[in-house]
Amino acid sequence: MTCQKFCVALLHWEFIYLTTALNLAYPITPWRFKLSCMPPNTTYDLPTGISKNTSNLNEHYEAVVKAKLNLSTTYFSNLSSKTTFYCCFWSKEDKNCSVHADNIDGKDFVSTVNSLVFQQIGANWNIQCWMKEDLKLFICYMESLFKNPFKTYDLKVHLLYVLPEVLEESPLVPQKSSFQIVQCNCSVHDNCECHVPVPTAKLNHTLLLYLKITSGGINFQSPLMSVQPINVVKPDPPLDLHMEITDAGHLKISWSSPTLVPFQLQYQVKYSENSSTNMRKADEIVSTTSLLIDSVLPGSSYEIQVRGKRLDGPGIWGDWSTPLIFTTQDVLYFPPKILTSVGSNVSFHCIYKSENEIVSSKKIVWWLNLAEKIPPRQYAIVGDRVSKVTFAHLNATKPRGKFTYDAVYCCNQQECHHRYAELYVIDVNINISCETDGYLTKMTCRWSANAIQSLMGSTLQLRYHRSSLYCSDVPSIHPMSQPKDCHLQRDGFYECIFQPIFLLSGYTMWIKINHSLGSLDSPPTCVVPDSVVKPLPPSSVKAEITVEIGLLKISWEKPVFPENNLKFQIRYGLNGKEVQWKMYEVYEAKSKSASVLVPDLCAVYAVQVRCRRLDGLGYWSNWSSPAYTVVMDIKVPTRGPEFWRIINEDTTKKERNVTLLWKPLMKNDSLCSVRKYVVKHHTSLNGTWSEDVGNHTKFTFLWTEQAHSVTVLAVNSIGASFVNFNLTFSWLMSKVNSVQSLSAYPLNSSCVLLSWTLLPSDYSLMYFVTEWKILNEDSEVKWLRIPPSVKKYYIHDHFIPIEKYQFSLYPVFMEGVGKPKIINSFPQDDIEKHQHDAGLYVIVPIIISSSILLLGTLLISHQRMKKLFWEDVPNPKNCSWAQGLNFQKRTDIL
Repeated sequence: MTCQKFCVALLHWEFIYLTTALNLAYPITPWRFKLSCMPPNTTYDLPTGISKNTSNLNEHYEAVVKAKLNLSTTYFSNLSSKTTFYCCFWSKEDKNCSVHADNIDGKDFVSTVNSLVFQQIGANWNIQCWMKEDLKLFICYMESLFKNPFKTYDLKVHLLYVLPEVLEESPLVPQKSSFQIVQCNCSVHDNCECHVPVPTAKLNHTLLLYLKITSGGINFQSPLMSVQPINVVKPDPPLDLHMEITDAGHLKISWSSPTLVPFQLQYQVKYSENSSTNMRKADEIVSTTSLLIDSVLPGSSYEIQVRGKRLDGPGIWGDWSTPLIFTTQDVLYFPPKILTSVGSNVSFHCIYKSENEIVSSKKIVWWLNLAEKIPPRQYAIVGDRVSKVTFAHLNATKPRGKFTYDAVYCCNQQECHHRYAELYVIDVNINISCETDGYLTKMTCRWSANAIQSLMGSTLQLRYHRSSLYCSDVPSIHPMSQPKDCHLQRDGFYECIFQPIFLLSGYTMWIKINHSLGSLDSPPTCVVPDSVVKPLPPSSVKAEITVEIGLLKISWEKPVFPENNLKFQIRYGLNGKEVQWKMYEVYEAKSKSASVLVPDLCAVYAVQVRCRRLDGLGYWSNWSSPAYTVVMDIKVPTRGPEFWRIINEDTTKKERNVTLLWKPLMKNDSLCSVRKYVVKHHTSLNGTWSEDVGNHTKFTFLWTEQAHSVTVLAVNSIGASFVNFNLTFSWLMSKVNSVQSLSAYPLNSSCVLLSWTLLPSDYSLMYFVTEWKILNEDSEVKWLRIPPSVKKYYIHDHFIPIEKYQFSLYPVFMEGVGKPKIINSFPQDDIEKHQHDAGLYVIVPIIISSSILLLGTLLISHQRMKKLFWEDVPNPKNCSWAQGLNFQKRTDIL
């Protein structure tokens, strides 16, 4: 009883120092704190020898509560639901707390006591509050520390809060009715979590809140709490925790900052190292997102965790990241992989561990792809344990199957570990070509990535920097660059469009190759849009064959842009499926037309024109739409048609009907068409007259006079031909015989050799005309003009071997047509004769050659036999039995 009375006296003495609760609120700390509650009027007898002086209470409270611990359990079980508990907040940093009674309606009193009394004989909760990283939700977490009698009761927790609209330095506690209430989520383990939404605009305002707890039918109410949400932000664990060996042989721990944090963080890194020769643990705080660990050895294991907290100002440490374990191999390469460009120099370092011992760097040798030993002159000793190899002026890696890198092996003399370093060397000389459109509104740049397609996992990006005016003499990569979106086309090229553009600005651009191993840049190139203009093609292109002059004339209109002087290129050719183009260039900037000499003035020509800056900058424009010439007459025909005649004589009437025959003029003679033919007559009696025969190619007239001359003229839209053929029909000349003989030799079914001999004549021979037709048939007569100096002529036609033909040869004189020589067929005996003669020409040379060959063979054989025979006859001078014998004297054997 003495202890109980002493405790009651102590509490009443503490309540003498009262203050109003309206102006006091417990400031929520960034660390965990406790809520402890106990009922009033609790009395315990103090043990003998303990003073009732309150100043001595704090020295002996532990003995008191330990002695009466069992009594408190019985006491709580007998409390009614109307009992009012006194509650206070305290923490490890402040073990004294303020005791609050009743509620916040103005009847609340405060007294300061030692928290251990409440901790041992009251109801307790661990509490921690924080602001989530997204700055949208304020969370309070409660963990129950009730004794055994309360475990079976239901726990219900409500959080009441108010967030003032106006930011004040010393806000007053509002009325109870202005508090909003949220129900907390509690688990079966009596752990609860309360969520309060906080607008972003009120993160710096003071949030006032308190808790109402119901457990086992008993109500608990916490003192009032206050906090500025921005001061208790709890970051999420860092992301993308990663470890790697650096080029210098350090272990680099890196991570990514949480994405939603509005301020800079500091990080706490804890790690442990376990190796065969060393074990260590460390805990470091850094303000960057990486940490380097020195003295990394092969065969070591590292376990890493990281958490974050606000760097400047109050805040709460976030949760630890998931542990990451990293184990180094027995052969340690740093760097383990290198990505570089052609022509560069790179180095690998190596530490080799064999049978739990580090191999001396002097014993290390290097191999490339286990097939080529790297020369020792490329080695360098960095320390007792580290060896270095350097590659200079590298060439591009040649893919070997699925391997797109070279394997670099670090070996212990003749012993090589199966692990290796990887060397990727790519050609980054990417050609970027740009062109500005003819409207000067956009610039299109293209580049091919074929050179680096073998590098899997790489991404390509065009970056550029625009200078105010023109390009520098030596383009360089500018630190202030911008990316440009490029799209892959079907032809394998990437295409990027700059729009709008500054015509005189210098665009320095390059391709950035991003890969997990690093990034590379292609050599920069600088482009001024005004220097890469591709003009619009010339317009209003026209083509015609000029009259009288006879040239192909092309005209066009210059494009509006660019305003620079332009040169033009013309291509032309005969129109058809596949035009054989010919080129013609015009360098006169002000020219709008050009004339070209063409061989055929009567053909249809296709013509196209394109242009380019006269100074050579930029590109040729596209070809214009084709223009076509129209066939029309440009001159009078160059000559009239060649013609011949067929004479039908009526002996009874003593009349002769002459039919003129001619072939239509070709385009190159008619230039370019014939509208009609005109037959011009001339006789001694009737003079001269003309007859229009239209487009017909034959004309018949009556020959009545001794001599009748005719001329056939070709007429087109320009006029009649100046050069024409004349033919004179004379009764007197028709009897002049100048052809002595005529022979026809069929060489094959398509060729006949015609030969003749002439008689002396006093007339001037102009030419021959030969006729041929199938005999005994009313077939078409065919004819040819033959020069006067020729004595034989090959006639090419389709001859039927079984048919008989009639051949006629007419000498044509200035005075008229002479008497023809006519053979009526191919005589069979002549054919056989000629064939026989041809056979003799073949057989006789063969017989002569065979005879000469046989005679030569006999002579050679005779000499050979003679030599063989006399080799067997002994020489009398060398044989004793033959000496004295005369071999030339005949000896008859009887």
